[in-house]
Amino acid sequence: MKLISRINQFPPLTDEERMVVDNVRKLCQDKLAPRAAKYDQTQEFPWENIKDINELGLNGIFIPEAYGGAGLSYAAYLSCVKEMAKACAATGLIWATNFHASKPIVDNGTDEQKARLLPIVLKGGIVAACITEPGAGSNATGMKTRLTPDGDDVIIDGSKIFITNGDVADLMLVYGKWSELGDGKNAMTAIMMEKNTPGMTVIRKEDKMGMRASSTCALAFEGCRVPRANLLCAPGEGLKMLLDLLNKSRPSVAAHALGIAECAFEDAVAYVNERKQGGRNVIDYQGVQFMLADMATDLAMCNAWLWYVTNLIEREGWNIGVEASMAKMRASDLAMRITTDAVQLHGGYGYCKDYRVERLMRDAKVTQIYEGTNQIHRQEIGRSFIAR
Repeated sequence: MKLISRINQFPPLTDEERMVVDNVRKLCQDKLAPRAAKYDQTQEFPWENIKDINELGLNGIFIPEAYGGAGLSYAAYLSCVKEMAKACAATGLIWATNFHASKPIVDNGTDEQKARLLPIVLKGGIVAACITEPGAGSNATGMKTRLTPDGDDVIIDGSKIFITNGDVADLMLVYGKWSELGDGKNAMTAIMMEKNTPGMTVIRKEDKMGMRASSTCALAFEGCRVPRANLLCAPGEGLKMLLDLLNKSRPSVAAHALGIAECAFEDAVAYVNERKQGGRNVIDYQGVQFMLADMATDLAMCNAWLWYVTNLIEREGWNIGVEASMAKMRASDLAMRITTDAVQLHGGYGYCKDYRVERLMRDAKVTQIYEGTNQIHRQEIGRSFIAR
């Protein structure tokens, strides 16, 4: 589809990066996409997909060259997220979470931490970001998990919910409040916890509407003893780190949503070109053409904004919280609308699992919810116009 191809040529990638994205696209078309329906149905973790991803060394995309990675651009990473989301949104979420949870090591870790922890990621390790709690969702500053210093260790006590990769992670980025600093947001602190740490329990694995092959878990931490050497930055510096992480992860959600939306759009276009009603192809009806025109135009606009925000992120010093919120909010709303319209254009078949638009509609929904609900993002964007 020429329009979509032109849209996806826009990211400012090097020749090496385009080669990587082309390899990811081929992997997605040949292996991830054909397996997606099975994984959605069984809700099994897609270990085959992770194995194939690791054979390409894709975790190296977000690891600096100094630590054995490829050190590619943020734009290259987002391009890969889009391709994975088009093929198997759940697998794309698993891999994107590796970026979200390991990037704080790259950005804030000491040389010793990077040398010790990044090789785990580089070898294909799975990483989880443990932020959300039963009483602290979009407002993460309300978290109750405690980090208590004890000599050369830190003791973690608390609970987390909706943790992607929570039951399979080799490394966990755990956010909590430093016990000596009270309960305010200035007590927020982050620490890396390694697999099989005693005291960490998987309470349950959620049975979800969409992204069913991506494990989402509730976790309990009871006296988990972690070396203080795993502390990222100083106690109380977690909020700044979290906000910086969200500025990078929210455009990633936008890329994920746009990958789902593009897949649904392509399926809808193909279907209405071959399906006949009243002796005519469905696409010959003006109302259908108008629907496709709106989808295509909004996809183009959202993609353009995503790559604009990407450019801001790659230019250090920009405070892009509002721009990142705009990208995440609009792209995820668009994904839900396009997948819903794609189901509509398939008629009764769109409601059946024989056609993947049914799965895409379910997968799209959560992009409006995680990394801050879209209502929260609208509030944040609106607040930015208040005269101070």
